[in-house]
Amino acid sequence: MAPEQMAQGPEDAAVLPPPRPLDAIDQDILKILQADGRASIRSVAERVHVSRANAYARINRLVEDGVIRGFSARVDHERAGHGTSAYVTLKIVQNTWRTVREQLRELPGASHIALVGGDFDVLLLVHTPDNRALRELVLTRLQAIPEVLSTRTLLVFEEEDLEPET
Repeated sequence: MAPEQMAQGPEDAAVLPPPRPLDAIDQDILKILQADGRASIRSVAERVHVSRANAYARINRLVEDGVIRGFSARVDHERAGHGTSAYVTLKIVQNTWRTVREQLRELPGASHIALVGGDFDVLLLVHTPDNRALRELVLTRLQAIPEVLSTRTLLVFEEEDLEPET
C-alpha cells in the first residue's frame, strides 16, 4: 500500500470506493491479520476455509477499499528504549485541527492522534525514553505550537494492547 494511502484521514475518504459490507469470511480474515500481520495467504485461506486465490483476492479488496490501512509490528515500547508513555490532552484554537495534526505527526514518539469531543480537543499518545524527554516534548515542542491553547499530561503507569482473538 502506498504511504499516501496509509496516511489518509476522514477528509481524504473521497478517493476510496464507498464502504462495502463485510461478510463473515472478511471479518475472520481481519481478525487473523490483526493478530498476525505476517500470516501467509495459505495460512489465512486454510483458517477461513477458502482457496488461496479467494483469500488473496479478498485481502487485496480489503486493502484497495481502505479497510486494511497497512501492516505493522506491535512494539514493546519499554524494551525499544521508550520507557515513558503518556496521554497528552490538548485544547486548540477552533478550526485548526488539520494544521495541528500535521505538526503533531512530526513529533518524536507520537504514536496516536485523535480529534475528540469533550473537555479537550485532541488526545495524543506519546512514547519517550524517559521523563526528561517527555517534559521536553510537552513544555518545549507542544506548547510552542501557536494553535495549542493548553495541554494536560497523563502519565501511563502500565499499558496493554488488546489483542484480537484468533
